[in-house]
Amino acid sequence: MFALALASIVLIGPLAVHQYMPAIPAVKAEFGISDGAAQLTFTVGVFVLACSTVVYGTLADRFGRRPVLLTGLALFLIGNAIAASAASLPMLILGRVLQGAGAGCATTLVRTIARDAYGQQNLVKAISYLTMFYTLGPMIAPLMGGILIDAFGWRATFMFALLFGGAIAFGAWAVLYETHTGQRTQLEFGAIVRGYIDPFRNPRFAAFVLQTGFSSGIFFMLTSASAVIMKEQLGRSSTDYGLYFLMLPFGFLTGNVISSRVASRFGIEKMVLAGSCLMVTAVVAQAVLLLGGIVTPLSLFGPMFFMTLAQGISLASAQTGAIAMMPGSVGTAAGIGVFVQMFVGALMAQIYGLVAGPSVTPLVTLSLICAVCVMVAGALPYRLARQVGA
Repeated sequence: MFALALASIVLIGPLAVHQYMPAIPAVKAEFGISDGAAQLTFTVGVFVLACSTVVYGTLADRFGRRPVLLTGLALFLIGNAIAASAASLPMLILGRVLQGAGAGCATTLVRTIARDAYGQQNLVKAISYLTMFYTLGPMIAPLMGGILIDAFGWRATFMFALLFGGAIAFGAWAVLYETHTGQRTQLEFGAIVRGYIDPFRNPRFAAFVLQTGFSSGIFFMLTSASAVIMKEQLGRSSTDYGLYFLMLPFGFLTGNVISSRVASRFGIEKMVLAGSCLMVTAVVAQAVLLLGGIVTPLSLFGPMFFMTLAQGISLASAQTGAIAMMPGSVGTAAGIGVFVQMFVGALMAQIYGLVAGPSVTPLVTLSLICAVCVMVAGALPYRLARQVGA
């Protein structure tokens, strides 16, 4: 029951992020806003989610995992209630802010609690299995969101998240116990700031978190852009978008299965490097198709299947490698890792929203820039590990 309750909490993230993606064109049409403003309704939630992960990690090290987790889940529910009843764009943004602030507790504390409960030696396997469960969220959330939008309108996505999130919160309250039994850290502002900055002086830590960040940048940018392209350029429904989106979590799940079975044999650095190489290959293949004038659902989502496969291969190893660099502040390390992952993802999605147009050139250009950054960050830990071994 503990493992099931812990795994269910990872679904909070997809409810806040992936389920809203098909709603972007509908929100744009209802409020009569630009591409950049419509994209902001998506990215503001992800930005706040990213920032909140760092706060949750620190608070969890100070006050314990359980009370901080339950507080975050309550914020998530309040945000969904506000967004579902939003009569204006500012009210919708407020709901998304609270929804993202609450969802941040799940992305950080699930990894932290797993580290407490299962130990560092089993963390790669634990994160891999938790991430496989997480994959159910992106499988269901966009398709569910598309069906709800086509049948009842975009507000129904928030009502569903409110009801389903309430069930998850109740399970967490009833089952999860406090796992932080060690010494509690003190909340000193200077120490907190140093705790966020100092890890980046370690090049391996910086490379691990930036690799996940730019990989997520590619993912968020392409998935949010494809929602608009599918609706406005290809004339497809929100349900169609959700059906094609199913390819992505299947790729992620496949990558996680590979990671859980072979990561202990090949090591963290090789897994991160392998995922980075595959990511670059998939981005280049998609760029060739789109610039060649082949703009179809398969040219969008086919290469993205291999991008998420690459994420699945490298993500658990990169997260574990980053946490291993900060054994005394696991919650803070997990928070920084998720912050970079979500913040860079939201940043790239918003940048695309500002430069988006009828041409696919801006999308392809930004994807290739992120792919180069993924390759550089993914290769650095492997190179440093070989230098130490030599």
